[in-house]
Amino acid sequence: MSVESIISDLKKKKFKPVYWLEGEEPFFIDEIMNYAEHQILKESEASFNLSIFYGKDTHWADVVNACRRYPMFSEVQVVLLKEAQQMKDLEQLESYIENPLSSTLLVVSYKEKKLDARTKFAKTIKTKGELFSTKKIYENQLPEWINSLVKQHQLSITQKATLLLCENIGNDLSRIKNEIEKIAVNLKDTNAISDEVIEKYVGVSKEYNVFELQDAIAKKNLSKAIRIIQYFEKNPKAAPIQLVLPSLYSFFSKVFLIFSANGGDDKSIAASLGINPYFMKDYLLASKNYRYEGVEKILLLLHQYNLRSIGINDNNTNDAELLKEFVVKVIAL
Repeated sequence: MSVESIISDLKKKKFKPVYWLEGEEPFFIDEIMNYAEHQILKESEASFNLSIFYGKDTHWADVVNACRRYPMFSEVQVVLLKEAQQMKDLEQLESYIENPLSSTLLVVSYKEKKLDARTKFAKTIKTKGELFSTKKIYENQLPEWINSLVKQHQLSITQKATLLLCENIGNDLSRIKNEIEKIAVNLKDTNAISDEVIEKYVGVSKEYNVFELQDAIAKKNLSKAIRIIQYFEKNPKAAPIQLVLPSLYSFFSKVFLIFSANGGDDKSIAASLGINPYFMKDYLLASKNYRYEGVEKILLLLHQYNLRSIGINDNNTNDAELLKEFVVKVIAL
């Protein structure tokens, strides 16, 4: 099941006695935990029927005892076990999960880990409740996720605005959600989120950002690249070198893989490399302008300048000068 379907069932009061939330992406786990904590019970019910435990500080028997209580002045009670991955003897909960109370919702947050699906414990959870495993959203999946989130607010978003969010926030899903909610509250006279809207409300320049620098380098536009770096120099928080170099490395490493792609159309190559098809033309342009040997040299230069940016083989050159040096060498290839 998805986050949306689980929360939809909770809204309809279609409860399961146990929800086990695990995996790599804390955002999805937190979404369900927050709903369970704040939305299932009325405020007047929560004081008697909401119990919250933290794995590091909790003994398994305390959780079981709480689960075996009956609700007071409410049809159900909610027991939350947060950070369960830090709890000792966690599998001792199995005896309760095998025979849970229908009037108790036990919601367990088990972050950055997954149960071994072959174990009896995991099989018991699947049989008696809901085992929800999360995965990280990868770079090529972010635009689709952002579009889905925007549609929930009955808004639309341009490709450029989507890219600005991806490039400058990355896969910090909580922050992306917060920024979109902030835009939804403030947006007036239009339902479209443009790059101008991102610039105004998120604080990301539509002209001076990592994506535009990447675009300038791909097109071998030195003057534009230098202007962007000068903006970064005047606005250090806009794009620190520790953000710029990894982003460029990610871009050119995918460009490098194009040379080993086994034919096919642009869409199939994009899928094999984990690239959004809309942006495939940028990668193809860079591959054409620099060719195999040039891209190989760029990756070596990125490694060299990454070391220099942390003080290795460098005599305190400032970040802007390092980027200027790097860009001049790259565009000369």
